[in-house]
Amino acid sequence: MFGLTPTEWEILGLSLKVTAWSVLCSLPLAVAVATLLARGDFPGKSLVDAVVHLPLVLPPVVVGYFLLLMLGRRGPLGAFLDEYLGIVVAFRWTGAAIAAGIMGFPLMVRAIRLSMEAVDIRLEAAARTLGATRFRVFFTITLPLTLPGILTGALLSFARSLGEFGATITFVSNIPGETRTLPLAIYTQTQVPGGDAEAMRLSLISVVISILALVVSEWLVRRASRRSQGHDA
Repeated sequence: MFGLTPTEWEILGLSLKVTAWSVLCSLPLAVAVATLLARGDFPGKSLVDAVVHLPLVLPPVVVGYFLLLMLGRRGPLGAFLDEYLGIVVAFRWTGAAIAAGIMGFPLMVRAIRLSMEAVDIRLEAAARTLGATRFRVFFTITLPLTLPGILTGALLSFARSLGEFGATITFVSNIPGETRTLPLAIYTQTQVPGGDAEAMRLSLISVVISILALVVSEWLVRRASRRSQGHDA
């Protein structure tokens, strides 16, 4: 049942590429936003928090539609990127990565924020009294202690991005070899007579990858937690 065809290997490879890039590109921004929400106190904080978590409550198709309006060739950002930088993301695998990254972003931010809020601020204050700059405190104390949350957020975002369907198909369509990721391929095969076997194989692969991501996430979190407590892994 796991004997994949070249087309199925292509779908799997594209899915992993899209998912990996979505996580890698959104992680630095997620850390910045989580830090702002965990440590910042500013007017409109609740609004920023709501906007960050909006993809969790909006239908994915709505997210994909707004992406198409903004980043399509005729959209304000899409037209600018196309005309001045020669970059087109609509109906490309890069657009699929953007859609997946946005849908997984709230999970990443929430995990990192909760982990950062659990850090004892007295440790940061003690380091500041010893002359450490805010920059140094963040990278030598706050960020290492937040590592379990960062790992959890990255893996949750990875699993969410791997299963992304609605925003992807709306923004970049279902193009074989370009934007047809695992969920889109499974959907396609359910619409084709005799496609049940391939849909089942791809579904099982999705389940296996998602379980592996969760298991690895748990292992990494435990390892990081032991290290943060001063114990050997």
